Amino acid sequence: MRQKLIHELREFVPYNQQEDADLPVLLQVIHEDNVFKRAQLLYHFTASSWIVNKSHTKVLMCYHNIYKSWSWTGGHADGNVNLYEVALKEAKEETGLTSIHHVSDSIYSIEVLTVPAHIKKGNYINAHLHLNVTYLLEADEQEELHIKEDENSDLCWMYLDEAVEKCSEPEMKPIYQKLNDKIKSQG
Repeated sequence: MRQKLIHELREFVPYNQQEDADLPVLLQVIHEDNVFKRAQLLYHFTASSWIVNKSHTKVLMCYHNIYKSWSWTGGHADGNVNLYEVALKEAKEETGLTSIHHVSDSIYSIEVLTVPAHIKKGNYINAHLHLNVTYLLEADEQEELHIKEDENSDLCWMYLDEAVEKCSEPEMKPIYQKLNDKIKSQG
């Protein structure tokens, strides 16, 4: 499975300078033993999803309890090298959606994200990097949503630009804008 991901990353065509700069980082460390586990304290792989409605005019955002911001869904690989599975599992867990599917088999986006030190479930988590792979998922915005209370306190379908505006993490705004720009460029 790791070889499949390596192949997908090698085939990935960066959309902008950020992805162009981040891709070699992911490819450089992907062979390391613990890079898919949180045991690698300095950096590890994560997977996220940008969940859009069927007309691709809205995105589903979660209000993240730790970051106190509207955010995408996603989480740690925790040993699973199939990052699409990770992204889909996290999307379902964090939203309650059941009829959710990928728009494309391809990786939608990549990011090297800085994570500041924080407290999670009473434990100190040191500052580190998330080597993130993002997938574009699609869901029915009429489907009932369920908050995952230990992670999120709200869920909301937002118009693409609104999602960027409501995000209170300055470092994530360009990432979310990039995701939206990609959707708009696909027509």
